[in-house]
Amino acid sequence: MSKQLPLVAMDACCAPLAREPLTQDQAVELSHLFKAMADPVRLRLLSLIASHAGGEACVCDLTDAFDLTGPTISHHLKVLRESGLITGDRRGTWIYYRVHPEVLARLSAVLTATGETVTA
Repeated sequence: MSKQLPLVAMDACCAPLAREPLTQDQAVELSHLFKAMADPVRLRLLSLIASHAGGEACVCDLTDAFDLTGPTISHHLKVLRESGLITGDRRGTWIYYRVHPEVLARLSAVLTATGETVTA
């Protein structure tokens, strides 16, 4: 089982890579997030959830976008959830997922030269 990254620990990770080197602990924490996003299915799920109307997506809206079984989609959602990138809320028989925008903003800040979050 993956260790969920505490959001408070991410505050220490906001210095951009070009400004100062990461500590060992920061690198380990960030690597868990990047590893969760490194799979094409998970990256696409994250994108589908983040771009969905209202900022959340029902699992019923996500499964049709893939030629994968329900259990496989559930596994990928579990990895994203355990990493802290998304959260899920059960409503009746369905689960609705939302991204943690603050986690994505922190990841973005680490990768930009200035450390500022880039907005479109």
